[in-house]
Amino acid sequence: MTKSIFKEPSDRDRLPENISPVGIVRQGESAIIIQWSDGMETPWTATQLRNCCPCATCREKKRGDEQKRAEKGKQLTVLPVLTTSEARPLRIESMKPAGSYAYNITFSDGHSSGIFAMAMLRGPEANP
Repeated sequence: MTKSIFKEPSDRDRLPENISPVGIVRQGESAIIIQWSDGMETPWTATQLRNCCPCATCREKKRGDEQKRAEKGKQLTVLPVLTTSEARPLRIESMKPAGSYAYNITFSDGHSSGIFAMAMLRGPEANP
């Protein structure tokens, strides 16, 4: 028998069975509120979601940024050059379900590879 190489979502990535999103409301150009079946509402800005993107590219970038901060005392401080899309206000362009446990979010900067688990979208304080 072969062992599966695919990882099932962990309990940390799952919501209780009786809780699910029932609505997503736009708040202006750069924010949303996710409404849940138990009446809870979770507000998110596009920037908050983009900063906690769980994709491999973003995780590697965060790891590199942490290394740069650790080495900061050894180098001169240089201001980063922003692309045109980075200089514009960030927006959520679309949200599509990824199975029954997550959403794929597309941002106005072109990034769309993150799969955001429902439990993460509900917020850490709601998932003990």
